[in-house]
Amino acid sequence: MIGAALSAVLLAGGIATAQDDTSATANADIPEAQSWESTGEVNVQGERVRYRVVAGETYLEDEEGTPTGSIFSTSYFRDGNFDPRERPVAFIFNGGPGSASLWLHMGVFGPQRVVLPSEGGDDGAAPFDVRDNPESLIGVADMVFIDPVGTGWSRALGDTDPKEEFWGVEEDAASVAAFIRRWLTEHRRWNSPKFILGESYGTTRAGALMGQLEAGWNDVSINGIVLISTVLDFKMDATDNGNDIGFVGIMPGYAATAWHHNRVDRSAWNNDREAFLNEARDFASDVYLPALTRGNNIDPQRKDEVIARLSDFIGLSEDYIRRANMRVTLSNFRVELLRDQGVSVGRFDSRFTGMEPDAISDRPEGDPSGYGIDGAYTAAMLDYYTRELGVDIQRPYTTLGGVRDWNWDAGQGGGRNSYVNVSPWLERAMRQNQDLHVLALNGLYDLATPFYATELTLQRPGYSDPSRIELEYYDAGHMMYLHQPSIETMGEDVRSFIQAHDG
Repeated sequence: MIGAALSAVLLAGGIATAQDDTSATANADIPEAQSWESTGEVNVQGERVRYRVVAGETYLEDEEGTPTGSIFSTSYFRDGNFDPRERPVAFIFNGGPGSASLWLHMGVFGPQRVVLPSEGGDDGAAPFDVRDNPESLIGVADMVFIDPVGTGWSRALGDTDPKEEFWGVEEDAASVAAFIRRWLTEHRRWNSPKFILGESYGTTRAGALMGQLEAGWNDVSINGIVLISTVLDFKMDATDNGNDIGFVGIMPGYAATAWHHNRVDRSAWNNDREAFLNEARDFASDVYLPALTRGNNIDPQRKDEVIARLSDFIGLSEDYIRRANMRVTLSNFRVELLRDQGVSVGRFDSRFTGMEPDAISDRPEGDPSGYGIDGAYTAAMLDYYTRELGVDIQRPYTTLGGVRDWNWDAGQGGGRNSYVNVSPWLERAMRQNQDLHVLALNGLYDLATPFYATELTLQRPGYSDPSRIELEYYDAGHMMYLHQPSIETMGEDVRSFIQAHDG
């Protein structure tokens, strides 16, 4: 069992730790873990909140006590006389796999945030606009931002091969679970209400963590999980040849994008986007899916009817849809929708558009909703760490992309040699923990983890109590907090969710 070989030992400054021949300091190749403490304050929803910050490394060890990896985390503790049994703690991470937690840290939940153009656009160059964040969670929960091994400043140690020990669905979940257990012990928070917040692949990690934390006799029972841009079952999001359900899951997202860029006849739905999207949902499951499963056996007249209606929803010509065999891949859609303007739409946020080098390609040059924000977030995060928190680490900081050769096998309940599916682990955890609630946040213009694919996943009968699942929607994309009206609503939604389920 992965994870049985992992135990976390904090070797940070200010904490007395027994040393032996296998400790990090006894190994000349592994330096002592580092930690920095500071204080701050922020105005959150009209209340001035003071807090303490601990930013530093936690070392993971194998069964022999040899350090194998270092996880860098940033913990925020609200000042005041709080009973730890009543003060929630939120463990927060992004996805990738291979992404540091800077997006959620500097984007929505931390005490400071970087502010970018709300309606989509390039971030340009420094200096970027960084402000106090009134939507921070510090008012309602202590926060722990986690950078898994291979992201941020987190890394494998010694002779450990990260591809063998950390870089995989189960391997990654095991290391993060080990970190969480150690953090709870170090800070004496085992009886605190606990929440997990993950974005994108971070939602996959959250599902896999349910196989690590909520299974066995040493459970870490979770009060709530916030899924931000959800991907639990990868086949629901993949527009691959032979995977018809992926085209169904993304089709209402195509429709939302076409509506936003005015490529559909809005008057046919009395300019009512909600009615339009509800009808798109019904069409996707009740008409489009049966037509796809018919394959070559579909009645020609019926095929013509489905193609015509699909064209009405997603803004592409009937001829194009016919030539695509009614299966328009995500790459094809992104370049085709606005081809006459010479631009493609974003994958993470289809409100964004980017200039293409020509008007004939079937794949976009890049993702304008990616290259339009990355410089600002990286600069803001590192400036905050070095200038505000006093973190002094000279090695490179990995924002995204440092992880290679990910092991996608996910064992029992997770899919093997197929599309990863961690949903069964979350389903089981909800059946076996009556206090576990789920909040799924969805950007209507997210084509990476489409909102309807999330709905199809979370409505499965394995989730035996649908009343403990909430879904919220925003007029934005994958990172809905880029949109100012959405971040305000999102902040309130998450704060309310924690307060409603903190025991």
